[in-house]
Parts: sequence; C-alpha cells; structure tokens
Amino acid sequence: MRGTKFQLKVWTYLKKIPRGSVKTYSQVAKGIGKPLAVRAVANAIGKNPYPPKIPCHRVIRSDGSLGGYSGKGGIKTKELLLKKEGITF
Repeated sequence: MRGTKFQLKVWTYLKKIPRGSVKTYSQVAKGIGKPLAVRAVANAIGKNPYPPKIPCHRVIRSDGSLGGYSGKGGIKTKELLLKKEGITF
C-alpha cells in the first residue's frame, strides 16, 4: 500500500473500525493521536486507494450526516454499504 506516513496511519485505523459501526472524522483524528487534524484525516480518507476493503465508508460527519465517499458510486454506494452492515440514516 502506498501513501504518506500520515495516510497509512489513517488507513490502518480505518481497518480497525468494526463492521456495523461508524466513527466520526474527529474520532478517527483522536484515535490516531492527532485530535486537531480532522481535515487532514478527511483528506487522507478521500485518498483511500482500496474502498471498501479499507472501510472508509464507516466514517461519518459529527452531525450524523454521511459526508463524502471517494469510492465507485459516491455517496449512494456509501449509504448502501452502511445499510448492508445494518446502519441506517
């Protein structure tokens, strides 16, 4: 897997989010020890080279909205993936 050190850290964290649960971008930032790097986390997630293998679809905004999805099919695919895991919005 290729990416910056920071991106790799974010992507590794994403793999630890259990199926059927979600985290916010802020929670991911805190989880990697960079609580003020929320935008950088979002950018790293947006560059995820292997969605949904690296489950970036499990990261949502703090207000509960879905946010974006850079994988094939965009936000509709993110919503579908989450529904398959039992998460509805």
